[in-house]
Amino acid sequence: MAKRLDLKDVNIYYGKFHAVADVVLAVPPRSVTSFIGPSGCGKSTVLRSLNRMHEVTPGAHLEGSVLLDGEDIYAGGVDPVSVRQTIGMVFQRPNPFPTMSIRNNVVAGLRLAGVKGKKKLDETAERSLRGANLWTEVKDRLDKPGGGLSGGQQQRLCIARAIAVQPDVLLMDEPCSALDPISTLAIEDLITELKKDFTIVIVTHNMQQAARVSDQTAFFNLAGVGQPGRLVEVGATETIFSNPVEKATEDYISGRFG
Repeated sequence: MAKRLDLKDVNIYYGKFHAVADVVLAVPPRSVTSFIGPSGCGKSTVLRSLNRMHEVTPGAHLEGSVLLDGEDIYAGGVDPVSVRQTIGMVFQRPNPFPTMSIRNNVVAGLRLAGVKGKKKLDETAERSLRGANLWTEVKDRLDKPGGGLSGGQQQRLCIARAIAVQPDVLLMDEPCSALDPISTLAIEDLITELKKDFTIVIVTHNMQQAARVSDQTAFFNLAGVGQPGRLVEVGATETIFSNPVEKATEDYISGRFG
């Protein structure tokens, strides 16, 4: 069940360092939202805060609220592990468990949650691999190691692993940056398919990719050295790329800086 995300006055810190300031953003359900902007402006930091992954860094903390269908994932008593089951993540470089079989890679999260029935695990593996457009390529070698797949296949395997636990939201941190153009196209097609069932947020350095896959685009920028990153502008992707409100957005998209 895809859900809506709302960020309200979000400020993110690493110790005393103010990394990102005053983010207000709504992410509609069953849509793709892209984060774009120059390196170091806080895109990935904001993405990682959406499922509390940034907290893994010692001293990292967030002020403000991140609401999942109105429920604050930072409220007292909320378990970060349960948040990460509800809001899945796919990282920049494919990270399957290399010696684990393709099937066991997909259902690793379910096994961790205590699911033991072989029928249930096998059904979930097939459903998730079909969902990641990988089933026909691997159905005859499900017991072979995940590390034996190509880079693009490994990334789709990681997407299958993320959707196996049926999250409400899927976060992707530059999921195509380590892939060749053909694999990138496969992932982009997959993102378009997945938004029928999931709310998707993607960080990308590739503006053409943002233009191709996203319904909404958020542009982040740095005011200066030592300053926190800020959300400059957010809107329908077509508008952001053709008629942005802010000059900084236009300069970035046209290649005048960044």
